[in-house]
Order: sequence, then C-alpha cells, then structure tokens
Amino acid sequence: MKPSVLLATATTPDGSTLTLHRRDGHYHLRVGGLGLMSTTATGSEMQLAELACERLGATAGGRVLIGGLGLGFTLRRVLELAPGDVTVQVAELMPEVVSWNREHLRDVNGGLLDDPRVEVLVADVVGVVTDAAPGSWDAVIIDVDNGPFALVDHGSGRLYGVPGLRAVARALRAGGRAVFWSAAPDPAFLHRLAAAGFRATAVAAKAYPTAKRRSHTLFVADRHG
Repeated sequence: MKPSVLLATATTPDGSTLTLHRRDGHYHLRVGGLGLMSTTATGSEMQLAELACERLGATAGGRVLIGGLGLGFTLRRVLELAPGDVTVQVAELMPEVVSWNREHLRDVNGGLLDDPRVEVLVADVVGVVTDAAPGSWDAVIIDVDNGPFALVDHGSGRLYGVPGLRAVARALRAGGRAVFWSAAPDPAFLHRLAAAGFRATAVAAKAYPTAKRRSHTLFVADRHG
C-alpha cells in the first residue's frame, strides 16, 4: 500500500485541524487526524440525494439546498437525478473545502461547481436557512459534522436543535423534504424533528454498496402541508 500524501491543511472555526490526503488514488478528509469522509465510502452521501429527489419528481424550476460540500458526491447525485432546470445551492462553511474541490478534487466532483445550475455559498448553513424567505427550497440536504450524533464541532448543535430544525422547516415549501446524514442512529433526534413540525423516519444506509452492514443513518423529514 502506498503511503498517504498530505495535500492540504486548514483550521476549522473551533480550532481543529482539517486535512486532505490522497492514498492509492483515493482522497480522504480528516479532522484532528480522525477520518471524516473519503472517496472509498460514498454510498450514504449519494443516498441522501436520492431520498431528497424523490419529492422533486418532474417539478419544473425545483430548488435544492445542500448543507456541506464535502467531496461533492451528494451534489453529483442531485444533478444526475433532478430535472434539468433545477437550481442547487451548496452552503459550505470552509472556503478551503471549496478551493480543494476546485484544485485537488476537480476530477472527482470539483468540476461540478462550475455547472450553471450550481451556486456555491461560502457560509454557515444555519445562517443560510435562518435568513431565507419562507418556502425557499423544495428539498434541503444536510451533511454537516457527524450529523446530530457525536458532534466534532459543538457549534453544529445549533443546526440539530429544535430552533435550527424549525428554521429548516420554515425554509422548505409546504410538502418539501429535508434529509439529514448521521454517523449513527439517534432516537432523540427523531423527537426533535417531530417537535419542529416534521413527519420523520430513520433510514439505515451503507457506507458503500458491498458493505455487510448499514453503519450510517439518514433522517428523512417531510414538512406538513
């Protein structure tokens, strides 16, 4: 096995070290030395998009918000599944992650950032949904930190608490859908989604298609109306 090559380093708002590595042709994002995501395990990221796009159907002029760019696999799947006139906004807190996608990951999914359907917002997704007009999006996809379970950055808790979830609900059109990625099941999060006005279910997901177990959890939350 070839050694891991460090490509880039950045500091997160809470002072942790975020790094991008390449090994054996695959790319890995790490926080504080711990694996965050990689191109070897993208199944649940793409399933996020699939669940969100179920509600889009053939609706003309659909609007989707993705919270967290990561390695771009959720963005790729949305663009594959959504109608051709969809508008996809991607809110990414770390400008370095956007730059790394354009520079180091262009041949992975970084080139999609130049797709005319895509708008990149270098911003905290919490602020984006809080400041949005009611009914701004048909679907909201959230893949921030480890999800509501075992947060690395405790500031992310603003998004996964009831006030943050109510902001997401308000920013969705009536009948819209939000889908949240989580590293593990979290029954308390289902209760918070219900308190915020969602009909919510938890879906177990595989990290990659041949995985023997479903190690991740996707929370599907439909807005009433």
